[in-house]
Amino acid sequence: MSKSLNDNICEEAAFERVYNKYSDDVHNFLYYKYGSQYNPRDKAQEAFIKLWDNCKQITFAKAKSFLFTVANNLMLNEIKHQKVVLNYQKTKSKQYTNETPEFIMEQEQYLEKYKSVLASLKEEQRVAFLLSKVEGKKHSEIAEMLGVTQKVVEYRIYTAFNILKKELENFYIKRLVKSKNKQND
Repeated sequence: MSKSLNDNICEEAAFERVYNKYSDDVHNFLYYKYGSQYNPRDKAQEAFIKLWDNCKQITFAKAKSFLFTVANNLMLNEIKHQKVVLNYQKTKSKQYTNETPEFIMEQEQYLEKYKSVLASLKEEQRVAFLLSKVEGKKHSEIAEMLGVTQKVVEYRIYTAFNILKKELENFYIKRLVKSKNKQND
């Protein structure tokens, strides 16, 4: 692919190579940074449309940077829009289940704690952790996607895992103590 640096992205074959090379990476980047609720696949597609619209100004060497920047900005715009929508949303539909209310409450609290701890991680730790543990990417693939060394990726995943483990263990222990105290009352 040494010739590809000189290719014009406006040529269909060159654009297709860029698309095939980066489409999954752009989607995964958005997915792990923002989650699935904001349609990362759609935003990745929109980024490629913007690349096509601006293909004369973008060199092949700058295509990756352009795609990730545009995709990130599209996602930030979507989040702003969703905040406005949420301000007008009034009621939440009831969910019926056979689980006990206590179980549901504890499950929701645990999930909220997990999300909270995950959100409190540094962005680079969270992204590396999710790419590795959820997506199943190899450390070398993550390193290439993020533009860092494999050792940096390993360290980020290790620290993220340890923070999650520590915080969730503490949460679980606190829940056990509370339930024991309730039983003793």
